[in-house]
Amino acid sequence: MGIEVLVPGRGLLRYEAAVFDFNGTLADGGHVCAGVPERLRALAGRLKVYVLTADTFGSVRAAMAGQPVEVVVLDGEPGGPRKEAFVRGLGAETCTAFGNGSNDAAMLRAAGLGVLVLGREGAAGESLVAADVVVRDINDGIDLLLDPRRLTATLRL
Repeated sequence: MGIEVLVPGRGLLRYEAAVFDFNGTLADGGHVCAGVPERLRALAGRLKVYVLTADTFGSVRAAMAGQPVEVVVLDGEPGGPRKEAFVRGLGAETCTAFGNGSNDAAMLRAAGLGVLVLGREGAAGESLVAADVVVRDINDGIDLLLDPRRLTATLRL
């Protein structure tokens, strides 16, 4: 398993895991965005997939039921440092991270590939600066991994 992509000027990049924020990234108002379930299933055939969230709307477990993902709900303390620690624990260089909120900035910065999703909720400026790539919606972001040639075109020097 894994995804390898050769990027001119950067070399060979290898990813083994994908970490997704839920609300504002995979979901809008607690509801999974159209096109996401089938893309997550395809991606899970290549990477270990995690959904890491504070679960603002309380819907992540029901929304992700039946998906080949590991759901981690962060309760209590601020999620930003905990999201970063999670990515580092997986091996940050081989991890991709997707998010949009302020609490995603450190995770995006730490990951080998940080993808900011500019969805209907918008995105925090801090996370925008921390990301390697910005996409207009989550499906475009997942497609970067499903067809790594898109990632090559975006990241080449």
